[in-house]
Amino acid sequence: MAMRDEIRKGILQQAAHCRTNDAPVTGAICEAMVALAEGDTRCGRIIADWPGNPIEDALALRIAGGLHHLHLTGHDTRLNVIYDQDVTDQDEINAIVASVVYAHDDELASWFDGPPQTNEAGRSANIMAALLWLSGKLGPRFELLEIGASAGINTMMPRYHYDMGGVEAGPAGSPMRIRPEWKGASPPHAYVKIASIHGCDVNPVDLTDPTEAMRLRSYVWPENPDRMARLDNAIAFAQEHAPDLMQADAADWVEAQLAAQQDAGTVRALFHTIVWQYIPESGRKRISAAMDAAAAHANVERPLAWISLETNRATMRHELKVRYWPGQEQAMHLANAHAHGKWVEWLN
Repeated sequence: MAMRDEIRKGILQQAAHCRTNDAPVTGAICEAMVALAEGDTRCGRIIADWPGNPIEDALALRIAGGLHHLHLTGHDTRLNVIYDQDVTDQDEINAIVASVVYAHDDELASWFDGPPQTNEAGRSANIMAALLWLSGKLGPRFELLEIGASAGINTMMPRYHYDMGGVEAGPAGSPMRIRPEWKGASPPHAYVKIASIHGCDVNPVDLTDPTEAMRLRSYVWPENPDRMARLDNAIAFAQEHAPDLMQADAADWVEAQLAAQQDAGTVRALFHTIVWQYIPESGRKRISAAMDAAAAHANVERPLAWISLETNRATMRHELKVRYWPGQEQAMHLANAHAHGKWVEWLN
């Protein structure tokens, strides 16, 4: 069965997106999937026959994680010349990737079973900036609920220190220093108290398990050593005190959390980062309906907010947006951001 044109276009679009985000090696690995789909391997057939949207499903990034895992664990040294950028010719890269896939076909095929777990602490600067902004609108005390929490790295965000264009937040002595390049004005100076923070994921990663931690490290783009350093810090934090993370369907969990009693004087805020595309449409509708129902009961004593950092599929920008209640819904596009926390462009 020949690869559908939309699969080819989706893979090439993903490759271009990686290169635009300073990840030429990952872009080249993704592009190699086009040639791989034309060969006779199990992985190639999975790509050629992929039933969904290759961009929304992060098709190429799934197997890119598997290849990076082989490299990080030293299970196939043929990949070293690609990751070390000693080989940059795309045809040569295609040939190396094809030979490695042929040797590890069944193992790599398992990486298609789920989307990449790109849990990135750098994204939490966006959430903290949104909380600073919301503090002046709704009050400073927050109960945070994260869906698609993966390993719970952003569920540990109260333990991190932030510098957001000169506006600082979080424990001053924290070894996790989140300091993205800040463009535009700084977020407001405000007080934020995170009273509680809970997360869920349909397939959570246990950072205290070395095997699972290595799998998460495999999804980090190799061009980003700063991301790897943040991940290693997060692993250390989890080993000291694991995040509050539950295995659950996002829609089921949101409905249950919103039905629970909310403390007076506390803002209940749902948040998520680069996860909405992975939730089935039926789940998205249920979450939206649950938030609409909760919004109808929100009041000054018990406000509600929805914070999202998600990809605009038309522009491929990653947009930080907030919606909040009580009363008529208020919505604001606060910032655009780098997918992995490198920079934030504040728009307000």
